[in-house]
Amino acid sequence: MPYLPTLNDQATVVDVMMMTPELARPILEYHETLLRGPSPLSVAQRELIAAYVSGVNACNFCHGAHTAVAETYGVEPGLLGSLLADPALAPAEPRLRPILHYVRKLTQAPSSVRPADVQAILDAGWDEQAVHHAAHVCALFNFMNRLVEGHGIAPMRPQDNAHMAQMLHDGGYRQF
Repeated sequence: MPYLPTLNDQATVVDVMMMTPELARPILEYHETLLRGPSPLSVAQRELIAAYVSGVNACNFCHGAHTAVAETYGVEPGLLGSLLADPALAPAEPRLRPILHYVRKLTQAPSSVRPADVQAILDAGWDEQAVHHAAHVCALFNFMNRLVEGHGIAPMRPQDNAHMAQMLHDGGYRQF
């Protein structure tokens, strides 16, 4: 149940954003640019990172929604659950593993990130822009997770996640 009386029981992050449209516009523009714009990381990889960070934070609303979005872009169903259960054993692409290790560490203990964490990403064949974008996606979803959790937004039903995912796949973030 949402914490604010003006939000109903089915409130989503869109409802939270619409409480202050002047704040929502730049946040949604940032989402669109970061998650759909040019990047060395594919849209699927960026959405996977968003869902993974949200899972690490136990933000079930964002984790469920962005897992569904990632799957619309071809991420294997069940991969995110495997990554959260045991990142070392999950069937993730090897090149993505150092990025996921980095964003987990950046989420759980930001001051513990070391040059070796970034070097592992570079050694896997990514460029500095990939590290930069991974850090941005991680930061954005740590922010969004706190916004959602701070308002008491409950996870959506699987069919609602699927509907939202298809909307985001087809129309991006600006539509909101």
